[in-house]
Amino acid sequence: MSGDGATRETRRVSAFFDAHCDTVLKVLDGGVDFVRGEGNAHVTFPAMQEAGIGAQIFACFVLSERYPGEEAERAEAMIHTAGSMVEGTDGRMRVARSREELDDAFDGGPIAAILGLEGADPLEGRAERLRHFVDLGVRDLIFAWKDNPFSGTAFGENTPLTREGERLLGLAEELRVMVDVSHLSDRAFADVCRAAKAPFIASHSDCRALCPSLRNLTDPMIRELADRGGVMGINLAPGFLDPEIHRWQTPLFEAAQQPDVSEEERARLRERATSIPRPPLDWVARHVLHAIDVGGEDCVGLGGDLDGITQTPEGIESVADYRALVPLLRGAGLNERQIGKVCYRNFVRVFDDVLP
Repeated sequence: MSGDGATRETRRVSAFFDAHCDTVLKVLDGGVDFVRGEGNAHVTFPAMQEAGIGAQIFACFVLSERYPGEEAERAEAMIHTAGSMVEGTDGRMRVARSREELDDAFDGGPIAAILGLEGADPLEGRAERLRHFVDLGVRDLIFAWKDNPFSGTAFGENTPLTREGERLLGLAEELRVMVDVSHLSDRAFADVCRAAKAPFIASHSDCRALCPSLRNLTDPMIRELADRGGVMGINLAPGFLDPEIHRWQTPLFEAAQQPDVSEEERARLRERATSIPRPPLDWVARHVLHAIDVGGEDCVGLGGDLDGITQTPEGIESVADYRALVPLLRGAGLNERQIGKVCYRNFVRVFDDVLP
């Protein structure tokens, strides 16, 4: 292999596609300087460069109960914030709207920032409103974070897609927007499987067989996702990775969500929930290996949920530490081809299938 070829192969092996982060929220509301890497954020531009991130999905998370009547305005503010983050990199990142721009990111071009709506609340109950957000650059769509007019969710009432949700699914496919089933209820997941014509993803969900959180995918779900050419992104939240941490945290987080709980008590409960030791990093490898065993090596990638989670596994302090995942997966028995698929190739493939 020539010197240029060796350099190119090294870059490919160390590249990453991360399918979910909540960094935009921290930049907009938390005073984080994304470009300089200043402030309390897992994902910053310097950390992305250090890790070799080729593509990152930036979630724009808006919940109706927090912004009643202002959902669309809030989402537009988040999209504008993401655009400002990209502009501050002087051309080293760009908002990727097409497969050509995504592929270029892994061939030496600017890092691809893919914009997603985490919850379709900004559509205000009307599927047709998706056209507006597609015009603004959105290319990934999670229908609901809490039960809404489009879909039930994992921690809701396990309701299915509504009729408007089915319309939204059809329109998303028409507009070449990735359908993302993370957070959806089991019944809504089944409805997506029944009605979808294009591949879809679960951007930040783990394996329920290893950790029983309802946010994780069952083995039949993983097989269904794989059969349709989809990809699941392994979430780094300790309570989705490690069953012991899940058992400890779940009643505390549930208590903190009760409407009659004071802010002081809510903070105390959340502090208790995150007071136990973090799980070892090998839990990530366990979920990767299980997903491969169930659905094959083409169905799993990375979706860390960074800046949306308060804790990470040992060894991951920021996105820069994604570099540690390569020797971790190698030590778990994956070969270089499989590691490349997990780290970026699987998500690139499925987005190439869907994007315009």
